[in-house]
Amino acid sequence: MLKPNSLLYLLFERTENSQNQTFLFFVLYSLNSKIMKKRYLLGLFAIAAMTLFSTSASAQEKKTEAGKVIQKTGKAVEKGANAVGNKTAEVAVKGSAKVADQTYKGKMAPDGTNVYIDGKNRKYYVNKKGAKVYLKASEIKNRPVQ
Repeated sequence: MLKPNSLLYLLFERTENSQNQTFLFFVLYSLNSKIMKKRYLLGLFAIAAMTLFSTSASAQEKKTEAGKVIQKTGKAVEKGANAVGNKTAEVAVKGSAKVADQTYKGKMAPDGTNVYIDGKNRKYYVNKKGAKVYLKASEIKNRPVQ
């Protein structure tokens, strides 16, 4: 059907997607058919060309220098937002612990922060992310005298 030296044959051989090859084959077969009218032929060829070029253009996205800078900035903003959120949570939980729970005098957590005692007599400390970490008796250390 297609001659090896024709331009359409080369276009057919360079398409990588099998769906595009099938569609292009249908269009090329329709080109050889004498029954098709000129306007249908042009419409089908235009649709085939748009489909072929739109799928190949989206598959070859390259990172530009500006895109890399924007991506780094986005990661830095995300990291900063996480740090602010963690610190806010830590301060809020520590504030509510000081109001609602008792502070264990003369004792400290493994990371050196205050140990709190809740209403059920459980000992805990607040970590850097604002979460309550409950302690075993063996994990509680004596605070050095100043």
